[in-house]
Order: sequence, then structure tokens, then C-alpha cells
Amino acid sequence: MRIANLSNRLALITDGRAVDVHEASGGRFGPSPQSAYDDWEAFVDWTRGADLSSSSSTDLDALGSPAPTPRQVFAIGLNYVNHAKESGLPVPSVPMVFTKFPSSITGPTGTINLSGDSVDWEVELVAVIGIEARNVSEADAWKYVAGLTVGQDLSDRRVQLEGKSPQFSLGKSFEKYAPMGPWLVTVDEFENPDDLRVSCLKGEESVQDSRTSDLVFSVPQLVSYLSKIVTLFPGDVIFTGTPEGVGLGRSPQIYLQDGDVLTTTIEGIGSMTHQFTRPAEPNNAARNIGSRFEEPTTNVVPATS
Repeated sequence: MRIANLSNRLALITDGRAVDVHEASGGRFGPSPQSAYDDWEAFVDWTRGADLSSSSSTDLDALGSPAPTPRQVFAIGLNYVNHAKESGLPVPSVPMVFTKFPSSITGPTGTINLSGDSVDWEVELVAVIGIEARNVSEADAWKYVAGLTVGQDLSDRRVQLEGKSPQFSLGKSFEKYAPMGPWLVTVDEFENPDDLRVSCLKGEESVQDSRTSDLVFSVPQLVSYLSKIVTLFPGDVIFTGTPEGVGLGRSPQIYLQDGDVLTTTIEGIGSMTHQFTRPAEPNNAARNIGSRFEEPTTNVVPATS
């Protein structure tokens, strides 16, 4: 099952059509896209027998994030072995957790304003929680996941690395720096949800290409670990980390520039496409922050997620 946010309304994608859930369910579910997770098990039961032949459209040009207003957003750093190596850091023994603030969430297409000269790309598999989770075992963790979607953990490295302590959450939370989409795919749709190809193109150049089987901590491990510390609520989002190939890990370092296009793809889910632009009025906060210290290096702090 593919669950989408179409023009800020909950939709199911079937056979290339979008079915408006609120209309098809007689008002039982929706119209808010986030509401699918509030009563997840009942929603899934309804979809199994629902008449999806009406209230449909083939216009999919207004897709938004399939989890637009989560209560909590978790993100995991250094969660691929080769990414840890390119960062010059040891592989973590426990998950490195930070957040992207929900105001940074956007959909799978569109234009994103660059906050400065050191904005990096990071393709990530994103898991969305379907059932409230507390003290969940790794063996049971997939049962608490509503589905998977594609994410980009866009990162302003200057802001992220300001000062003696890194500002991961702020550097990764500029407007639209958490794209997700094109839709959420339920776990039952995957032959093996623990082994999916993740890739990112910058223009025509392949900059990242890996598989989620290379994650240091898998989705079940992350759900279990987090749920033993905090309560995971329906609709919460987990960015699971990025593989090697980020701009900061290159020599010389390469960052997104005005006019660049990123195509972010995960096997079995789909692709996102975003164009980047430098606004006429640059973000003064990011510019001022960046002027106070040298170009970031991977020798100072953990540099990427």
C-alpha cells in the first residue's frame, strides 16, 4: 500500500491513481495526511476492504510529505560503515541520535533555497511509526512501523559545525531541509525491507549508491533502541542515516550550488527531485555564522549523519 499527501489531503495511490481517503471512507479517515497514523490499525483494516474505484484522480503533481507534522523527528548519525570511514571517525557502538525540527519538512519535489555555500546532500531511508512504541524488542520492531519513505537530510555544514560543540539539529533544519516522499510504502510491500538500494544523483552524476543492508543499526534496532528511552508516537519519523559519498567527505569538498538538481531514489519506494537556488536575499543568519570560523573539517567533530 502506498499512502500519500496530495494537496494536503490523505490519499492512497493505486494503479497510478490517487484515491481521496476522506471521501472514499465517508469521512471516517482524513482529510489530514498525518491522521492516517492516529488510528493506524483501523485504517489498514479499512483499506483491505474499501471500494477505491471512486474519488480518484490521475493528477499526482501536488504530492507533499507523507508524514508532514510528526510530533518527533529522530535522525541517526554515522550509520553506514563506509560513511564513518569517509568522516574519519570510528563506527558508533550505539546509535548517534539528533533531530531535524519538524518545520524543515517538505515534499518530494520543488525548489529549495540554499542557506549558504556549504549545503550538503544525504540520501536516507526514513521509517514512520504506526503504533505507539515503548520498550519494544528488536524482534517485534517492524510491527510498529507504518512504512518507509525516501528522505534527504540536507545539511548546512557551516552551521552544523559552529563552535566547540556541533549544532547538528540547527544545521539540518533550515526551511525545506527535510524532504520526504513521494509516498509512504507499507512494510508488507517489500520482499526484504532490510535490504534496499539507496542512491542520489547530483545532476547526472551519481554521488551516493549503497544498500540499507549496510546500515550499522537496522530499522528494527533503531526502533527498539529509541523506544527503550522515549515513547515513539504514531506518525513519528526516523531518518536512518546516510551512506558514503557526501560532499564534505570529498577532496576537495563539494557542496550544492545555485541551479543544482538532486534526484534521490530508494528501491521499492520511488524518487524525489529538488532544484536548489540561491535567494536574492541570502540567509543572513547562516552567512554571519559562516563568517566566524574556518571551513569545516572532519578532524574536529563528527561531521555528517
